[in-house]
Formats: sequence, C-alpha cells, structure tokens
Amino acid sequence: MIITRSGADRAAQARAAEAQLAIDGIDGVVFGWVDNSGLTRVKSVPLSQLVHAAEFGVGAPPCFDVALVDDSFTSAPSSTGAVGDLRLVPDLDRLTPLVAQPGWAWAPADRYTQDGAPHPGCQRGFARRATEAVARRGLTLRAGIEVEWVVADATGDPATTGPGYGMTRFIEHSDYLRDVLRALTGQGLTVAQLHPEYAAGQFEVSVAAEGPVEAADTTMLIRHTIRAVSARHGLRVSYAPVFTEGALGNGGHLHLSLWREGRNLGHGGPGPHGLHAEAEHFLSGALAQLPALLALGAPGVASYLRLVPAHFAGAYRCWGLENREAALRLVTGSAAGQANAEFKCFDAAANPYLSVGGVLAAGLAGLDAGLPLPPETRDDPAAAASAERLPVSLSEAADAFEKSALLRQALGRELYEAVLAVRRAEADLFAGRSDAEVIEATRWRY
Repeated sequence: MIITRSGADRAAQARAAEAQLAIDGIDGVVFGWVDNSGLTRVKSVPLSQLVHAAEFGVGAPPCFDVALVDDSFTSAPSSTGAVGDLRLVPDLDRLTPLVAQPGWAWAPADRYTQDGAPHPGCQRGFARRATEAVARRGLTLRAGIEVEWVVADATGDPATTGPGYGMTRFIEHSDYLRDVLRALTGQGLTVAQLHPEYAAGQFEVSVAAEGPVEAADTTMLIRHTIRAVSARHGLRVSYAPVFTEGALGNGGHLHLSLWREGRNLGHGGPGPHGLHAEAEHFLSGALAQLPALLALGAPGVASYLRLVPAHFAGAYRCWGLENREAALRLVTGSAAGQANAEFKCFDAAANPYLSVGGVLAAGLAGLDAGLPLPPETRDDPAAAASAERLPVSLSEAADAFEKSALLRQALGRELYEAVLAVRRAEADLFAGRSDAEVIEATRWRY
C-alpha cells in the first residue's frame, strides 16, 4: 500500500509510470477522492508534474470533509474548515489510462497532512485500517459493489422505457453498452455481468471480487468510466438513490465473502446454509450495527425514498437465503468460491470506502464476540409482524450512528464527527421539502 512507501519511493514509481504514460499518449492524470456526502472530488496535474505530485502530494482544502451534497458546508468539532491544507497523494498501483477519456489517466488518492502523516479524516485510509484489522486475524475478505445507474437523454428523461431486464432496452442501447464493456475491459477490469435493470433507463454492471479497498477503488473507476462513455453518446448519467418518484432506485449493493487459508467461510461449514462459525459471527455483527451503518451506506435524504418495502432495497433488518427483501441476503452460489453475502440496503450515493470499512469494523466486532445470527427470515419480511424496519429517514440513521460507540472508535474521532455533522446538516437542508423536491435537488448530484 502507498502508506508504507516514502516520498522518494513514490517518486521513483512515478518516473517509471510517466515514461509509459507518455508512450501511451497520456497528457494528464486525475486524482480522485470521495467526500462524506458521497460526491467524487478531483484534482489533476499534467504528466510532467506526476513525479512531484507522487512525492509531495497535491494541495486540497480540508473543508471538503464537511461538504454537503449541494456544495455548501457545515462544521464539525474537529474540522478546521477553510483553515489549513491537506495533500492528495495518488496511489500509483491503481494508475489507469482512461479509455473513454483519451489523453487522461486516473488514480485514487490518499489524503495526508502537511507534515506527511495520514489525515485522520481520510475515508480511504479508514477502509485500509479496517482491512488490515481483518488480516491481523488471519482472514481475507473479498468484496464487490454492484453499480446501478440511470441513463437519460438530453432533456433529462430516462433514455429508454423498455421493460426491466428486457431485450428491447438492450437493443436500443446496444452500441452504448458495447462501448461501456470495451472501456471497462480495456482498463483491466473483469466484467461479470452487464444488463438492463428494473427502473426506466436503468442498467447494472458487476465485476470480479477483490480486496475491500480495491473494490471501492474499482467502483469509483467504473462510475467515472460509465459517465465518460455516456457523454460520448450524448447521454446523461445519474447514480442518485432515486431518479423517478415511486420507482426503484440505484443500489450500491455490497457483496463480501470471508476467507481463511484459501477456503471460503461461507461454504461447507456447520452453520446456516453452510456458514462456518467465523462467517456467521461476522455477518451477525454487521447485521447488529445495520441501523448505524446506514449513515455510511445510505447517506442522503433521498436514500430513504429508495429504502422502502417491495423495492428490492432491503428495508428490514433481517437476513435470508436469496431473500431480496431482506437487508442481508445470503448467496450460496453454484460453487464454493461463489458463496457471499449481499448488503442490499446500501445505495449508489454512498462513499464506498466508508460503507466497506464500516461493515468490516462491525463484522469484526461480531466475530470477536462470537455473535450468532438471529433466526432466518424465509419470506417477505413485510408480512411478518415481528419484522424490524431499518431507519426510515436520514435523521433516524444519524441517531443510530451517533449512539454507536463501535463505529465512533473504528472511524476515529475526526472522521466520525465529520460524517455525523454532514448527515445532520443534510437532514436540515431538506427539511420540509416534498419527496419530488428532494429527488429533483439530488438527481444530478451523483
């Protein structure tokens, strides 16, 4: 990981990369990070400045730790606001020439303080710490995040209203989807599936599982790529939780599997549906913290217009085998290596580093406590009198997050306070607005 490398080592890696990028016709490199509202922020440098940027970083103001979805700012007890500066340091292990943006390459960035220490508010750093905590227990976690998006025409209407999963929609946008596929594979990604989804104009892509931080990086690269391909086709893209009032929204379903010594702990064990004890305890820990985790995985007011029953969104805190109305869906797959768990309640507005890191922290707490899973929900939880709804508003999720000592400790004071401040401020920002007004205000922000 980049955090273990000195500035001189990073500079040496950048020199080697610069030579190849010049041959490839790259003129500039974009450094990206995701703020606490879920918006992707970027800075770029010309190729001639890559070595300097890798060694010393690029300046970025700390105020984005408390930025809201509308580009206004709130404050947090540990935030310095407009005072001070941070350094964006690109992770050149993920340096990728962008197929749909000729002349440009992309790399995710870690954020450091001016004196070279990791910034305590860095979301990518949080996901890395959580991953390292898993590794210290002799475990490996494989993750993947489904990317759903709505394609719209120049007027802002869904570009196709063909049936969900329908061939009509696929044919209407065959050239577009081919270019998406070519761009993703041309950037070294292994695409597993690409298909029309349920809502009008909606599509979904999934890729091969990888490490937690890498999966979050890949999610951002996929979103950038889809947006760039869409622009070349004269289309607009939205990853907003809800695009059309009453319709199914854009999920950011997190899939993960726990492994030890090359064995998938979600298959062949004595627990429910083949779970080994460690996997069961891990999933139970995440399920126990799910109301608080929604502040990370369903971060906006519009998220709770998506998170409703009968929308395949996982609106109930329960688990079940292939139960698409449960927040935690167990997927056994057709082979040992395919078994995984899916968190369906997270959406595409989430900062993927926060959602992945939060689930890992909660899962490890469940593992350490030996927490068993509650009874399985085998049918639609909406029909069960005992079914527990997850928070129905951002304010409720923020309340649960504020009460979670586990997440406060895992994120660290600075990041925890910034996330909470942003959630509270966005709840206030949209207070009193109708559902339609919330959707309109957020539709093109993601």
